[in-house]
Amino acid sequence: MTATAPITQDVHTIPRKLPEGPVNLVGMTRAAMRDALIGAGVTEKQAKMRVGQIWQWIYQWGVRDFASMTNLSKTLRADLAERFVIEIPEVVSKQVSEDGTRKYLVRIAGGHEVEVVYIPEEGRGTLCVSSQVGCTLTCSFCHTGTQKLVRNLTAGEIAGQVMMARDDLGEWPEPGTRNVEEEKRLLSNIVLMGMGEPLYNFENVRDAMNIVMDPEGICLSRRRITLSTSGVVPEIARTAQEIGCLLAVSFHATTDPVRDTLVPINKRWNIETLLDALRAYPKVSNSERITFEYVMLDGINDSDEDARRLVKLIEGIPAKINLIPFNEWPGAPYKRSSNNRIRAFADIVHNAGYSSPVRRPRGEDIMAACGQLKSATERARKSRKQIEADAGM
Repeated sequence: MTATAPITQDVHTIPRKLPEGPVNLVGMTRAAMRDALIGAGVTEKQAKMRVGQIWQWIYQWGVRDFASMTNLSKTLRADLAERFVIEIPEVVSKQVSEDGTRKYLVRIAGGHEVEVVYIPEEGRGTLCVSSQVGCTLTCSFCHTGTQKLVRNLTAGEIAGQVMMARDDLGEWPEPGTRNVEEEKRLLSNIVLMGMGEPLYNFENVRDAMNIVMDPEGICLSRRRITLSTSGVVPEIARTAQEIGCLLAVSFHATTDPVRDTLVPINKRWNIETLLDALRAYPKVSNSERITFEYVMLDGINDSDEDARRLVKLIEGIPAKINLIPFNEWPGAPYKRSSNNRIRAFADIVHNAGYSSPVRRPRGEDIMAACGQLKSATERARKSRKQIEADAGM
């Protein structure tokens, strides 16, 4: 398999256009929107200009009503309202943690639900975005991985999560004004670390992130976006070339036998194969370094020997190591490493010349921490099944 070969799964992505009714403009590329407008009667000569105008209304100012797009003629606005909609995922519920973290349950087409998390920090705010309903990877330490994969999210459903959060934060600038300056934004960073494996939904993730990065729209720098993968090796080069964002890797182990258990995709692309792909990434994408995510599991992957082996493995790769205290969930088969063990591990990595911050768990009280996301409907479904089983029904 070549480095550019597409990776496919037997999953369904809801098309942008449903069998009947208006078409959603959210998630369309500029080229697709141009074609849609021409199909609606806009002349080819005017189509590019109209795309630019509509794009700015939707993505720079957050406007969802065609009637408010005052630099379009009334006739065109009425025609657009008949043929198109501007829709984003619906917020079903919002929970706010004691530390200010917000977890949203949002509903998408087909009645499916995914979770999105906003993490406020001093001078910045990070949105953790989902790319699939459920997950196919079955990583043994991850709560999301216990939920079966239902389908990929569309580009509109992915970009729509960012728009939803900007709604909730009240961060759309007034029409006619410039975007909020990047250093002053409440939503300043995006991490594709929510539900799902982004590189198993590459095209939709790419299109959504290109919308988010577009300078005439939400206008986030590619250095403000981090895509996290468990190691879908053939898509890593495409990510560098077609998105160019920062890359994080769910690494979590220093030997293939342990990683085979923790991150089963390792059986397809092992540590050596993954590291070979990662060595080329910063050069192609012009990214500064790769983040290695390493969940700390008591007695599994947290020894001094593991730390030394990790340093040896990543030698020559511009990198930082994010050490993640395991976020426990009901029925989890692992325990969090002790604080002393985490500090000892971090010291070995740091002394070898790598940044080794220990991630402070956020939103644990609302099950919004790393590895804890799982939709409320799925939890409720499982609870009902357990109740019925216990009752002998």
